[in-house]
Amino acid sequence: MLTDPLTSAITEAEKLVATAPHIRTEQDLIEGYRYLAGGIAACVHSAWAVEAPHPTFVTGTGPYTKMGLDNPDTLYWGARIRDDAEYVVTGRRGTTCDLSFQVLAGNYTDAQVPGNVTAFDDRELRVADDGTFEVRFGPGPADPGNNYFTLTPGSSQLVVREVYSDWSQRRGTLRIDRLDALGTPPPEPTHDDAAARYRRAGKALVSRVQTWLQFPQWFYLDLPVNTVTAPRPTPGGLATQYSSVGHFELGDDEAMILTVPASDAPYQGFQLGSLWYISLDYVHHQTSLNNAQAQVDPDGMIRMVVSARDPGVANWVETLGRSRGFLQFRWQRLARELTVADGPTAEVIPFDDVPAALPFLDRNRVTPEQWATRIAARQTAIADRMLG
Repeated sequence: MLTDPLTSAITEAEKLVATAPHIRTEQDLIEGYRYLAGGIAACVHSAWAVEAPHPTFVTGTGPYTKMGLDNPDTLYWGARIRDDAEYVVTGRRGTTCDLSFQVLAGNYTDAQVPGNVTAFDDRELRVADDGTFEVRFGPGPADPGNNYFTLTPGSSQLVVREVYSDWSQRRGTLRIDRLDALGTPPPEPTHDDAAARYRRAGKALVSRVQTWLQFPQWFYLDLPVNTVTAPRPTPGGLATQYSSVGHFELGDDEAMILTVPASDAPYQGFQLGSLWYISLDYVHHQTSLNNAQAQVDPDGMIRMVVSARDPGVANWVETLGRSRGFLQFRWQRLARELTVADGPTAEVIPFDDVPAALPFLDRNRVTPEQWATRIAARQTAIADRMLG
């Protein structure tokens, strides 16, 4: 059967999920199966959407196709490219906080992080008054003043990120064309081409599961539990981004108080992730907070309560019953280096001691009705992004 390579790969990936070393509960396993379903959908979609001479931007992660500790505040777009071809990316700048471009050499695997060829945000581009722009990538000499960036040997991926600091912001438009193929149609797929796409989807699926099971070991799990690192440049070469990371283990009768200064960075965000290295449900639950969503205390600090139980405060970040998971802060579009003073602190306390740990408790309290309004705003904003 033509689909045999894919079905065999699904079986292999399912075994990887079912035997993942972090599984302790039925919830862990069921989440793994849901994660697997999203990976299957994303890999099959990508294999059939990609046409080598006619690239297109494909989103490999979203609310239902998660991977790589996806940021709830970010739209991710990726296109396969060649280092000997010339491409033009055209679009119109949306109202999102940040729009960044990154060229990678290679792929994320369970053995390596791909090399970073170039990374920059739209501040380095000439953008017209109406928000339109045109960026070129190719083997020629770089000319940033004219929006031209060099593809060095090995360049294989172009990744674009749109980042929301407020979920009422609106995405822009984006298109990529290979100049020597613009105006021509791709060939109709043959039997061999169809077989190759199923093989490619299967190989990508297994690699996807293997990679993101390994990745946390490199950057998270060797850290002391219930601590967070000082802000540091994000691994992988992302331009103007710092991050602070950690992993938690909390009992049902415990809470973590995270305290961080409200930043002067255009984007500041925090999220929880599961041990599958994916975001928790951020549509129907408050498992993340950014600049616009987090309540800032009068002393300029943001105090968040990470717990399974509801403490009745605005900055509750829900663990959704998980006793273990990842902690991730991000700052983007920075114009300066961050220091320890810009970063978070973490303290684990008994859940019943949460009120005493919040110096501005009266300002932090929310009613069940106010909480429902916050969740409704998340649901509406994600629907407005039209992400499925």
